Amino acid sequence: MASVVGGAVVAAAAAAAAGGGVGVGATPHVLAVDDSSVDRAIIAAILRSSRFRVTAVESGKRALELLGKEPDVSMIITDYWMPEMTGYELLKKVKESSNLKQIPVVIMSSENVQTRISRCLEEGAEDFLVKPVRASDVSRVFSRVLR
Repeated sequence: MASVVGGAVVAAAAAAAAGGGVGVGATPHVLAVDDSSVDRAIIAAILRSSRFRVTAVESGKRALELLGKEPDVSMIITDYWMPEMTGYELLKKVKESSNLKQIPVVIMSSENVQTRISRCLEEGAEDFLVKPVRASDVSRVFSRVLR
């Protein structure tokens, strides 16, 4: 299974989508965060093929800098394991910020570790995708969260 979703997370994602959704005709802006240039290019290509506007950055620190300057991000998709700041730490900082907490966050990892997945979902992640991420994973998550 490429994704793990709990009932409460589905309800939270639906509520977030209803409150912070993308307007009709607007192109959703997704911030993709991954320290691997290859994985960053792959996720950006998948997102762009699904007609999302994508900004790809290499670190959680850079993501926070960008979010401070450009708050029009519809969703964040981030790798879990990165140097300096993990995707989990980025998730926590986003959810602790009154200006950013409404932005849905999806975590990706090449490791299917149940405790890590549960911890991310409990902290407020909308979903957890196991790499390699496929276009169908992205389509399913984003159609649910960005209605």
